[in-house]
Amino acid sequence: MSDNISQFPTQPEGTEGDLRAEAQRVSEAEGLSLTELSQLTGVHKTRLSQWLKGKYAGNNASIEADVRRWLESRRASQELEGQLPAAPTWVETLSARSVLSALSFAQMAEAVSVIYGGAGTGKTTTVRQYQEQAPNVWVVTATPASASTGPILKRIAQTLGMRTSGTVDQLEANIIDRVRDTRGLLVIDEAQHLTHRALDAVRSIHDAADIGLALVGNEIVYSQLTGGSRSVGFAQLFSRVAKRVRLAKAKDADVLALVDAWGIQDKDSRQLCLSIGRRPGALRGLSQTLRLASMFATTAGAGRPGVEHIRDAWADLGGEA
Repeated sequence: MSDNISQFPTQPEGTEGDLRAEAQRVSEAEGLSLTELSQLTGVHKTRLSQWLKGKYAGNNASIEADVRRWLESRRASQELEGQLPAAPTWVETLSARSVLSALSFAQMAEAVSVIYGGAGTGKTTTVRQYQEQAPNVWVVTATPASASTGPILKRIAQTLGMRTSGTVDQLEANIIDRVRDTRGLLVIDEAQHLTHRALDAVRSIHDAADIGLALVGNEIVYSQLTGGSRSVGFAQLFSRVAKRVRLAKAKDADVLALVDAWGIQDKDSRQLCLSIGRRPGALRGLSQTLRLASMFATTAGAGRPGVEHIRDAWADLGGEA
């Protein structure tokens, strides 16, 4: 079966034909394959293919309901997105500069940096920013499913655009060959998920290929390297950590830099933003709050969001008073 949406003929005029035509138009405009459209609508690929051709002999009403639901949900999302002001893409805060420095040092010195701390302090955003401005930076996000050696090596290989077949040792050797002499930087985000053996496998790539390595995550990342059995399990990795950056929470200067990027100047609004930014979730939560507050301000015909807009947005997002 072909996976190309554009093969389907234009349907006759009428409600059902119009629905087919709209589904096909959206699919072509967004470059959706039949498989992707099937996943979005929840309609089995074979049934969907026959329905798009006007040849499905089963319950057409059920398929139409699913397709219509997808189209309506898509329109609602577009309308909401159109109302939400764009957030600043990236703000160079004091903490962000510390992260950039650690990443740059690891890459230039072919060393290991550990960047760790609370959620919402801008670690991942800054890593992505560094990736955009420096060559040969590969960012791999660890998860519980990729905690062990084989899965994390596969994720690294996928990030490098390599095949993931073969034994674990073959995969490791291929990765080393790929990144050797590149003066690159391998970043493992959410590194707290990795087991001791997986961390050691990543360390081995760093050693053998002479590339920089950055481990990014929460407090567990560093406690794994320094606690209990470090002398046995993590000695080789810990001894290679040249730079450590701890971001326990967002600094007031970080919060004010974000507030400045949103153009908020009045004293009461800035004080409220500082209060929000000192809570768990920090910069991420504040950025979401300011985006929603900007939408409230636009709806109310105001220019910049004021303290009431920010307070209402914070409450609407479930923030504690």
